[in-house]
Amino acid sequence: MRVIVLGAGGHGQVVADILWRMQAAGEAVEPVGFLDDADSWQGQRVSKLPVLGKTADLFRITHDALVVAIGNNLTRQQVTRILQAQGEQFITVCHPTAVIAPDVQIGSGTMICANVVINPGTVIGSHVILNTACTVDHHNQIGDFAHIAPGVHLGGDVQIGVGSLVGIGSIVTPQRQVGNWCTVGAGAVVIQDVPDGVTAVGIPARIIKNRQNDN
Repeated sequence: MRVIVLGAGGHGQVVADILWRMQAAGEAVEPVGFLDDADSWQGQRVSKLPVLGKTADLFRITHDALVVAIGNNLTRQQVTRILQAQGEQFITVCHPTAVIAPDVQIGSGTMICANVVINPGTVIGSHVILNTACTVDHHNQIGDFAHIAPGVHLGGDVQIGVGSLVGIGSIVTPQRQVGNWCTVGAGAVVIQDVPDGVTAVGIPARIIKNRQNDN
Protein backbone atom coordinates (compact mmCIF):
# COMPACT_ATOMS: atom_id res chain seq x y z
CA MET A 1 0.00 0.00 0.00
CA ARG A 2 1.51 3.30 -1.17
CA VAL A 3 0.96 5.97 1.48
CA ILE A 4 1.27 9.75 1.29
CA VAL A 5 1.71 11.74 4.49
CA LEU A 6 -0.12 15.06 4.38
CA GLY A 7 1.94 17.40 6.54
CA ALA A 8 5.75 17.46 6.70
CA GLY A 9 6.14 19.05 10.14
CA GLY A 10 7.03 17.34 13.39
CA HIS A 11 3.81 15.35 13.59
CA GLY A 12 4.13 14.22 9.98
CA GLN A 13 7.69 13.10 10.59
CA VAL A 14 6.52 10.96 13.51
CA VAL A 15 3.92 9.41 11.20
CA ALA A 16 6.61 8.68 8.62
CA ASP A 17 8.76 7.02 11.27
CA ILE A 18 5.85 4.81 12.28
CA LEU A 19 5.26 3.84 8.65
CA TRP A 20 8.92 2.86 8.26
CA ARG A 21 8.74 0.78 11.43
CA MET A 22 5.55 -0.90 10.27
CA GLN A 23 7.29 -1.78 7.02
CA ALA A 24 10.31 -3.18 8.90
CA ALA A 25 7.92 -5.32 10.94
CA GLY A 26 6.61 -6.91 7.75
CA GLU A 27 3.51 -4.85 6.99
CA ALA A 28 2.78 -4.06 3.35
CA VAL A 29 3.11 -0.29 3.54
CA GLU A 30 5.27 1.89 1.32
CA PRO A 31 5.72 5.54 2.36
CA VAL A 32 5.78 7.59 -0.84
CA GLY A 33 6.43 11.11 0.41
CA PHE A 34 4.97 14.22 2.01
CA LEU A 35 2.65 16.92 0.80
CA ASP A 36 2.65 20.25 2.62
CA ASP A 37 1.14 23.61 1.68
CA ALA A 38 3.96 25.60 3.29
CA ASP A 39 6.41 27.01 0.76
CA SER A 40 9.30 26.39 3.16
CA TRP A 41 8.94 22.61 2.83
CA GLN A 42 8.94 22.46 -0.96
CA GLY A 43 11.81 20.48 -2.47
CA GLN A 44 13.07 19.26 0.88
CA ARG A 45 13.64 15.70 2.04
CA VAL A 46 12.74 14.73 5.62
CA SER A 47 12.52 11.38 7.38
CA LYS A 48 13.98 9.74 4.27
CA LEU A 49 11.04 10.98 2.18
CA PRO A 50 10.71 13.79 -0.38
CA VAL A 51 8.22 16.63 -0.09
CA LEU A 52 6.42 16.07 -3.37
CA GLY A 53 4.40 19.27 -3.49
CA LYS A 54 1.27 20.77 -2.00
CA THR A 55 -2.16 19.31 -1.31
CA ALA A 56 -3.35 20.39 -4.74
CA ASP A 57 -0.72 18.10 -6.28
CA LEU A 58 -2.26 14.99 -4.74
CA PHE A 59 -4.16 14.02 -7.88
CA ARG A 60 -0.96 13.58 -9.90
CA ILE A 61 0.84 11.32 -7.41
CA THR A 62 0.19 7.60 -7.47
CA HIS A 63 -0.99 6.43 -4.05
CA ASP A 64 -3.40 4.08 -2.31
CA ALA A 65 -4.01 5.88 0.97
CA LEU A 66 -3.27 8.98 3.02
CA VAL A 67 -2.50 9.96 6.57
CA VAL A 68 -3.58 13.48 7.46
CA ALA A 69 -0.66 14.32 9.76
CA ILE A 70 -1.86 17.67 11.07
CA GLY A 71 -1.66 18.13 14.82
CA ASN A 72 -4.39 20.76 15.17
CA ASN A 73 -7.62 18.83 15.64
CA LEU A 74 -9.95 21.28 13.91
CA THR A 75 -7.66 21.73 10.92
CA ARG A 76 -7.22 17.96 10.66
CA GLN A 77 -11.00 17.56 10.60
CA GLN A 78 -11.49 20.25 7.94
CA VAL A 79 -8.80 18.88 5.64
CA THR A 80 -9.97 15.29 6.10
CA ARG A 81 -13.56 16.13 5.19
CA ILE A 82 -12.46 17.76 1.96
CA LEU A 83 -10.36 14.74 1.03
CA GLN A 84 -13.14 12.32 1.98
CA ALA A 85 -15.48 14.16 -0.38
CA GLN A 86 -12.90 13.59 -3.12
CA GLY A 87 -12.97 9.84 -2.47
CA GLU A 88 -9.58 9.52 -0.77
CA GLN A 89 -8.80 6.51 1.43
CA PHE A 90 -7.06 6.72 4.80
CA ILE A 91 -4.76 4.32 6.60
CA THR A 92 -4.40 3.79 10.33
CA VAL A 93 -0.77 3.84 11.42
CA CYS A 94 0.32 1.91 14.50
CA HIS A 95 3.80 1.68 15.98
CA PRO A 96 4.91 -1.96 16.49
CA THR A 97 5.54 -1.32 20.21
CA ALA A 98 1.90 -0.43 20.91
CA VAL A 99 -0.01 -2.90 23.09
CA ILE A 100 -3.62 -3.20 21.93
CA ALA A 101 -6.24 -5.64 23.24
CA PRO A 102 -7.73 -7.88 20.54
CA ASP A 103 -11.26 -6.47 20.81
CA VAL A 104 -10.31 -2.80 20.52
CA GLN A 105 -12.02 -0.99 17.63
CA ILE A 106 -9.98 1.65 15.81
CA GLY A 107 -11.26 4.02 13.11
CA SER A 108 -9.50 4.86 9.87
CA GLY A 109 -6.78 7.48 9.75
CA THR A 110 -5.88 7.15 13.42
CA MET A 111 -2.25 7.37 14.55
CA ILE A 112 -0.98 5.20 17.41
CA CYS A 113 2.52 6.10 18.58
CA ALA A 114 5.27 4.20 20.36
CA ASN A 115 4.48 2.46 23.66
CA VAL A 116 0.77 3.27 23.64
CA VAL A 117 -1.43 0.85 25.61
CA ILE A 118 -5.12 0.34 24.76
CA ASN A 119 -7.04 -2.05 26.99
CA PRO A 120 -10.12 -4.23 26.28
CA GLY A 121 -13.51 -2.90 25.30
CA THR A 122 -12.23 0.43 24.01
CA VAL A 123 -13.50 2.15 20.87
CA ILE A 124 -11.20 4.65 19.16
CA GLY A 125 -12.69 6.95 16.54
CA SER A 126 -11.29 8.02 13.19
CA HIS A 127 -8.33 10.37 12.70
CA VAL A 128 -7.47 10.27 16.40
CA ILE A 129 -3.92 10.87 17.67
CA LEU A 130 -2.84 8.55 20.47
CA ASN A 131 0.54 10.05 21.22
CA THR A 132 3.70 8.60 22.72
CA ALA A 133 3.26 6.34 25.76
CA CYS A 134 -0.31 7.32 26.57
CA THR A 135 -2.50 4.68 28.20
CA VAL A 136 -6.16 4.14 27.44
CA ASP A 137 -7.75 1.77 29.92
CA HIS A 138 -10.70 -0.57 29.50
CA HIS A 139 -13.99 0.44 27.86
CA ASN A 140 -12.97 3.93 26.84
CA GLN A 141 -14.65 5.79 24.00
CA ILE A 142 -12.47 8.26 22.12
CA GLY A 143 -14.25 10.53 19.64
CA ASP A 144 -13.14 11.31 16.09
CA PHE A 145 -10.31 13.85 15.69
CA ALA A 146 -9.37 13.78 19.39
CA HIS A 147 -5.74 13.99 20.50
CA ILE A 148 -4.53 12.11 23.56
CA ALA A 149 -1.12 13.68 24.16
CA PRO A 150 2.12 11.99 25.29
CA GLY A 151 2.05 10.45 28.74
CA VAL A 152 -1.68 10.86 29.32
CA HIS A 153 -3.43 8.23 31.44
CA LEU A 154 -7.14 7.57 30.95
CA GLY A 155 -8.88 5.42 33.57
CA GLY A 156 -11.54 2.83 32.82
CA ASP A 157 -14.89 3.79 31.27
CA VAL A 158 -13.66 7.24 30.23
CA GLN A 159 -15.28 9.10 27.34
CA ILE A 160 -13.40 11.73 25.33
CA GLY A 161 -15.48 13.78 22.90
CA VAL A 162 -14.96 14.68 19.26
CA GLY A 163 -12.01 17.00 18.62
CA SER A 164 -10.86 17.26 22.21
CA LEU A 165 -7.23 17.62 23.27
CA VAL A 166 -6.13 15.92 26.48
CA GLY A 167 -2.82 17.64 27.23
CA ILE A 168 0.55 16.10 27.90
CA GLY A 169 0.91 14.19 31.16
CA SER A 170 -2.68 14.69 32.27
CA ILE A 171 -4.96 12.14 33.96
CA VAL A 172 -8.66 11.47 33.53
CA THR A 173 -10.02 9.38 36.39
CA PRO A 174 -12.36 6.43 35.81
CA GLN A 175 -15.91 6.98 34.56
CA ARG A 176 -15.36 10.64 33.75
CA GLN A 177 -16.45 12.33 30.52
CA VAL A 178 -14.66 15.06 28.59
CA GLY A 179 -17.02 16.72 26.11
CA ASN A 180 -16.58 17.67 22.47
CA TRP A 181 -13.92 20.20 21.42
CA CYS A 182 -12.44 20.60 24.89
CA THR A 183 -8.88 21.27 25.98
CA VAL A 184 -7.53 19.62 29.10
CA GLY A 185 -4.32 21.37 30.09
CA ALA A 186 -0.96 19.70 30.53
CA GLY A 187 -0.63 17.86 33.83
CA ALA A 188 -4.30 18.32 34.78
CA VAL A 189 -6.24 15.75 36.79
CA VAL A 190 -9.88 15.41 35.73
CA ILE A 191 -12.04 14.16 38.60
CA GLN A 192 -15.36 15.61 37.39
CA ASP A 193 -17.04 15.58 33.98
CA VAL A 194 -15.93 18.36 31.61
CA PRO A 195 -18.69 19.87 29.41
CA ASP A 196 -18.41 20.64 25.71
CA GLY A 197 -16.22 23.44 24.44
CA VAL A 198 -14.26 24.38 27.56
CA THR A 199 -10.65 24.55 28.68
CA ALA A 200 -9.90 22.89 32.01
CA VAL A 201 -6.57 23.05 33.83
CA GLY A 202 -5.03 22.22 37.17
CA ILE A 203 -5.26 19.65 39.96
CA PRO A 204 -8.11 19.03 40.20
CA ALA A 205 -9.02 20.34 36.76
CA ARG A 206 -11.18 23.46 36.78
CA ILE A 207 -12.76 25.33 33.89
CA ILE A 208 -10.95 28.55 32.95
CA LYS A 209 -12.47 29.22 29.54
CA ASN A 210 -15.79 28.50 27.89
CA ARG A 211 -16.05 29.02 24.13
CA GLN A 212 -19.76 29.70 24.45
CA ASN A 213 -18.94 32.75 26.55
CA ASP A 214 -16.47 34.12 23.98
CA ASN A 215 -19.22 35.23 21.59
